Amino acid sequence: MKDLFAALCLVAVMEGLLLFAAPLAWKRMAERLLDMPSPALRSFGGLVLLAGLSLLWWARH
Repeated sequence: MKDLFAALCLVAVMEGLLLFAAPLAWKRMAERLLDMPSPALRSFGGLVLLAGLSLLWWARH
């Protein structure tokens, strides 16, 4: 459980760093995401999820 909490904290730090360092680029990216169709976003999210789970499994074994 500590690992999960640490990972969530790291995500928060990375998101905050991106917003702090490049807020205009982050806004442009968010605008592009709003223009994308939902199925494309769902597919991209699924790929990122599978990649993250694969890396997590690989790191544990």
